[in-house]
Amino acid sequence: MLIHLRIVAPEHCSNDVVELLEQSDSVTNVVHLRGVAAKPKGDLILSDVAREDASAVISRLRELPIEPHGSIAVDEPDAEIGEPFVRAEHAAAGLPSDAVVWEMVRARTSEDSELSLSFLSFMALAMMIAAAGIFLDEPILIVGAMIVGPEFGPLAGVSVALVQRRGELAARSLKALLVGFPVGIVLTLAVTEIWKLIGLVPDSFDLEKRVLTEFIANPDWWSPVVAFLAGAAGVLSLTSAKSGALIGVLVSVTTIPAAANIAVAATYRDWDQVGGAALQLIVNLTTIILAGVITLLVQREVQRAMRRRDERRRTIAT
Repeated sequence: MLIHLRIVAPEHCSNDVVELLEQSDSVTNVVHLRGVAAKPKGDLILSDVAREDASAVISRLRELPIEPHGSIAVDEPDAEIGEPFVRAEHAAAGLPSDAVVWEMVRARTSEDSELSLSFLSFMALAMMIAAAGIFLDEPILIVGAMIVGPEFGPLAGVSVALVQRRGELAARSLKALLVGFPVGIVLTLAVTEIWKLIGLVPDSFDLEKRVLTEFIANPDWWSPVVAFLAGAAGVLSLTSAKSGALIGVLVSVTTIPAAANIAVAATYRDWDQVGGAALQLIVNLTTIILAGVITLLVQREVQRAMRRRDERRRTIAT
């Protein structure tokens, strides 16, 4: 599995870029097109690099004076056919599925951490679905709300920001969480009041008599355990090629349902339930971030250790 690089470099440093790429055994298909870039003006350089070495190569490229008058674009090809791809992958240490391309992780979490109208809409709609599940005591609606909820993006963004010390990403992610949850809770509270007025839900409702969904407002020792495991799995799905695992993560954490429970309980002035759901929400949020940070730190150190071992092996071989 390789990563495709598209580089627009000013003429004064394009030869250095090509030389750097050619010197790496894990880079292949280096193409240098002189003067073809129009905006910004410069040379277009294309190459493919083994996923395991992508971040290291990109870091070395960023040490060259490509910016601010040039750019580096990164993407993943759907398929790679040819012996040059095989040789490049064999030259890199580790396995592609274990490699972390930090630049892609940052881009992905930055995009998912934006406080936008669509983000707020998904937060509110997910909580309303969960509120319906609470009234009906229906776990399938709770699971559906977990899947619809967009909160894992900002949580992963906070974890990445803490590990890589990126204040801007941390601020953006925290803003999405600190605005998104209160807005969703307030809108769900308003909708719940409307449901009461039109008779869709009863005037009095005992949240403690639920059988299948009472766990939402009753955190126990399993709450942080499950949240930690889900947070670690979620970060792994974002940093590796196994993004399909993220759906399983979303249905493992009780963030959106807990926030919905706060709104429903507040509607019926059940402050014990409000407190229990708030505690569940706080435990889940903090534990997921902690798990994300630990997972990213472990991945970074493992990748560095494998790269050092590979460099020593190459030194001995030469």
